Amino acid sequence: MKKVTLALLGAGDRGMNAYGSYALTNPDEAEFVAVATRNKDRRKKFQQLHGLKDEMCFASWEELLDRPKLADAILICTPDRMHFHPAVKAIEKGYHILLEKPISTDPGECLKIGEYAQEYDRVFMLCYVLRYTPFFQALKKILDNGKIGRLISIHYSENVGIMHYAHSFVRGNWRNSEESCPMILSKSCHDMDIFIWLVGAKCVKVSSFGKLSYFVEANAPKGALSRCLDGCPAKYDCIFYAPDVYLRENSGFSSTVISVDTSEQGRINALKDGPYGRCVYKCDNDVVDHQLVNLEFENDVTISFSMCAFTNECTRTMKLMGTKGEIRAALDKNELEITDFMSGTREVIHLNPYQDRHSGGDYGIMQDFIRSINGVGKELTRVTSAVESHIIAFAAEKSRRENRVIMIEEYIEELKKQMK
Repeated sequence: MKKVTLALLGAGDRGMNAYGSYALTNPDEAEFVAVATRNKDRRKKFQQLHGLKDEMCFASWEELLDRPKLADAILICTPDRMHFHPAVKAIEKGYHILLEKPISTDPGECLKIGEYAQEYDRVFMLCYVLRYTPFFQALKKILDNGKIGRLISIHYSENVGIMHYAHSFVRGNWRNSEESCPMILSKSCHDMDIFIWLVGAKCVKVSSFGKLSYFVEANAPKGALSRCLDGCPAKYDCIFYAPDVYLRENSGFSSTVISVDTSEQGRINALKDGPYGRCVYKCDNDVVDHQLVNLEFENDVTISFSMCAFTNECTRTMKLMGTKGEIRAALDKNELEITDFMSGTREVIHLNPYQDRHSGGDYGIMQDFIRSINGVGKELTRVTSAVESHIIAFAAEKSRRENRVIMIEEYIEELKKQMK
């Protein structure tokens, strides 16, 4: 198999760590040769990790894509609102593309990308890592084998986890729908894609309800200050007190995100001046902290989906109901329980523990991307098929805001008219 050369746009956590580590651990398969990011510290760190030449390190995606083609493929991991234009230019330049979700924060641009991608003979995949997890691979196989008969309905919960929500969606990059995108798109478009994959049919109807109910100033403790390190009097009773979250010895993933310098002093400096040192009740966040979505598919399958911040664990749990049996499944436990209605027997499947933060999906999607470029991959998450899940997410947000049921075909026609 030919070694694939890669360029990275945007050296965020996923690009640097999850996908960057694949190239480091599989040097015969893939190698990074260029990087572009406005963050000087992250650019330098990525350069050092992969031994890049100075002339192959750029301060913006525009600089890199203005050059003649520098690699076989490009990974676009820029902020949400900076996906569409780099993707268009990269495909015109002849790159194979692995694009971070969402495709775009604009539904019309999502449709345009889908149309554009069909014009070019490239590998163009979206980072829908859930399809590549052993958990969802096993679930899909059970359904396809007919073990519970015909699928009728799914109850599905995305348990965001209260600390993860506070980190990413109150203080972090995905807190504000104007700067990023609505919660249903930024966090749950993965799940909309999984529904399409499991059901095997088009979604025809969407309704949704949800609000930002808790992380607002009205719920701030008495006397709470705008920044935790300014001597906030509520620090002893607040689970979101930033030093307790980010300065603990074993504070985990979240502390590695707030600063490139992860020393204690580096993190303290980040909390003094950066977004993660703010009071969670006094941020500029506006995305919902709980949302329900109801979906109906053309083969009569119905799905009830719940996204909620107010959970202890950060995981996905679900119940799939068919004509011959049912499946209960929990992603964090890597466990699936199948009940047969006729015999009453229960089969419990325990999958092997996964190694990365995204349940084994990061490694799986990078492996398939590299193999697809070499003509032997599956391309499970082609961008052309990923457009539908985005449209569902946008329709759910439209339903939530307008308090009405959205018919998907009518919504798509409406978008196409606006595009003309």
